[in-house]
Amino acid sequence: MAGTFTNLLFHIVFSTRDRAPLITPQLRPELFNYIGGILREQGGILLEIGAMEDHVHLLVKIRADQSVAEIVRLIKANSSKWLNEKPDSSSRFEWQGGYGAFTVSESQVPAVRKYILAQEEHHKTKSFQDQFIEMLNRHGLKFDEKYIWK
Repeated sequence: MAGTFTNLLFHIVFSTRDRAPLITPQLRPELFNYIGGILREQGGILLEIGAMEDHVHLLVKIRADQSVAEIVRLIKANSSKWLNEKPDSSSRFEWQGGYGAFTVSESQVPAVRKYILAQEEHHKTKSFQDQFIEMLNRHGLKFDEKYIWK
């Protein structure tokens, strides 16, 4: 085959350090644009983004020569640096150390978009911790809960 053809789609989830409620509704549009810019600089595409006060969900498309770990590192490092350098920053912004990344098939993109955009509805009845554990279970991942929230 003469070319390389990929469609690498990921649903990525991570929270603020200690799930601190730092992602205010006022901050979200600017933060979402900034994260989208980071992805564009890397040749990726932000397909959807949603957040609550303590976590974000991203649906992203990345290039074949990139790793999810590097993309998440760049998003978290650059966005937290940017947020901490903002003149109106009132507290130190930090992301948690880990993240969840789940592959998404093209046929599931509409459902994942809908899920990401419905975060406020989900969290009326379910905590972020419960939601994240549900996602891990749905994707068949083994984990020890005592190490998830560090």
